[in-house]
Amino acid sequence: MKRLGIAVGLLMITSQAGTVSAKSLEDVLKEKGVISEEDYQEVMKSATVKYKPGTGINLTSADGKFSTSIGGFMQARYSFLNYDDVNGAPTQKNSSQFEVKRAKLTVSGHAFSKDVTYNLTTNFSNISGGATKNGGLLENAWVNYKWRDELQIRAGQAKVQFGRQWLTSSTSLQFVDQSHVTVAFAPTYDTGVNLSGKIAKGLFTYDVGASGGLGQNYVRSTENNAFAARITVNPFGVMKNSESDVENSEKPLLSIGSSFYRNTVTESEASTANTKNSLGFLKKKTGWFSLNNKGSVNATSKENIDFNLVSLDTAFKWRGLSLTGECMTGEGDMQRNNYKQRALGFYAQAGYMIIPKTVELAYRYAYLDPNRDVGNDHWIENSMAVSWYIKQHNLKLQADYTAIHKQSAIASTSGTQPTDDNQARVQLQMVF
Repeated sequence: MKRLGIAVGLLMITSQAGTVSAKSLEDVLKEKGVISEEDYQEVMKSATVKYKPGTGINLTSADGKFSTSIGGFMQARYSFLNYDDVNGAPTQKNSSQFEVKRAKLTVSGHAFSKDVTYNLTTNFSNISGGATKNGGLLENAWVNYKWRDELQIRAGQAKVQFGRQWLTSSTSLQFVDQSHVTVAFAPTYDTGVNLSGKIAKGLFTYDVGASGGLGQNYVRSTENNAFAARITVNPFGVMKNSESDVENSEKPLLSIGSSFYRNTVTESEASTANTKNSLGFLKKKTGWFSLNNKGSVNATSKENIDFNLVSLDTAFKWRGLSLTGECMTGEGDMQRNNYKQRALGFYAQAGYMIIPKTVELAYRYAYLDPNRDVGNDHWIENSMAVSWYIKQHNLKLQADYTAIHKQSAIASTSGTQPTDDNQARVQLQMVF
């Protein structure tokens, strides 16, 4: 018992100091013969503070009914954007920019029971100059109850269940960031309630939810709400929700998914969401409904706009090879104003670990037509990336290059010529 007391004391001191090692102290003491198997099990019961890379510091009550993990991640990025000079004089100056793209702190765990889980996530990079951007500081704030694997219910603010790439964490992307197609369609975060479940040990998964409809950190005063649904099929087993095959999957993995989203907003609400960047498809300069509506949206009439979005996606992984593709369509219908806008976008990307679990090369093609009923508004990007997975996704260095082609209707110039811009980015990511 004296050895056990020493072991417990050393363990608690090490935990409080925040020491991180590949092996835990109790494992080392057991291997060295300092403590027996019986002592080891008792120490494990006493070890209520632990650290795991990628999850953070975990505190667990003695009875195991309460657990809290405190972690987060940071993405430091450099971007250089070379604008096309189509008229002999640049309408925009080239951009050389350093930024902390994302800086998130997450508190998560379970309370009262392992079936009651929660998540609170804040993104400090959404504060700039004392003002909020991209919807605000708070991203996730939800409580989830799992009755069984086949039925769970979640209430609070979270990502709207639409699209594979949007639902993949920004820490698990193959490129420095999402494709412009995903940015154009994703409804972003919203507050509401969601039912989900895994059927046949994950062979099928589903999500059905209702939310406020105005996006991240906004409460609407009308009777309208948004509805989202998603299903996936995983015929060869559950696939980890990340783009690269950094795990070097020994067997082929395939996942096929489809999403549907419906929302009704007034024109004044659409204008607000556009200004506040709270709904992806309404964001200025990037949302498909805002890119080329030809001025047909009059924000003073307060007419309802019915939005319907659909996506179909697939992903494949095997022995370092990863393939991902997604097609999205959207329709915004203003019946009284007799205006309808239809959009189409898709991307396809492939990556391969040229050094297993360490270095990956990837290519992506992405296409967006924000208004299928008019011409000269296509947005096409060709991207190449290289990633160095120092500690898998927990510590990685990524770089990508993108050739950006925009037709004249959505080009950054004020003229009638299309633009061909070039973008280079480097990003260091650490998950703690």
